[in-house]
Amino acid sequence: MSTAAFAPAAAAMPSFETGARQGRLRQYQLQLIERIQAARSGALAARKELGVMLGGQPCLLDLTQLGEIVIAAGVQIQGVPLAQDWYLGLAALRGRLTAVVDLARYMGEPACAPGSHCRIITFSPRLGLNCALLVERVLGLRQLRAMQAVSVPDAARGVLPSWAAQTLRDSEGQQWLRLDLAQLAQSERFLDAGFGGLAEHKDIC
Repeated sequence: MSTAAFAPAAAAMPSFETGARQGRLRQYQLQLIERIQAARSGALAARKELGVMLGGQPCLLDLTQLGEIVIAAGVQIQGVPLAQDWYLGLAALRGRLTAVVDLARYMGEPACAPGSHCRIITFSPRLGLNCALLVERVLGLRQLRAMQAVSVPDAARGVLPSWAAQTLRDSEGQQWLRLDLAQLAQSERFLDAGFGGLAEHKDIC
């Protein structure tokens, strides 16, 4: 992947409009970061999770498994030779080289198209993996207690990996796939971004 893959998409817009929009994005991002930090106390985590869009599929991420949310536009990602197409490469985030993964592509969906709506979400340090996920967009916090579990057919249950095996439905009928990044971080396939041994790994959505 080119290191310029996420160059600012709004460069052609008038500077005053771009500045106002970036200001609103930063404020929204700061609010989300504050809530993620508050979730580590356990109180918020029991009620809400972060909604993101991956390959057109709304997904939920456990706040206690997340680190920071970064606007992808402008982040320089250095590609790694002979890596899987879902492994985008390395980016310097807060002075640390962090592996960036297109999770939608990893799940067998179309690759995330670069744009101002994309976000990079880092793993919590407690997961022990210096990694981040590229997502199409952040959908905000979602109330878990307002959702109901959806039974997964046996045929589908055998296809879904354990880290993505729970489906919930909200009050508007929208289905969400709940992801467990702690399990994903321990997946053999996820930890092996090279081409060797791909056929031996089975945790593919």
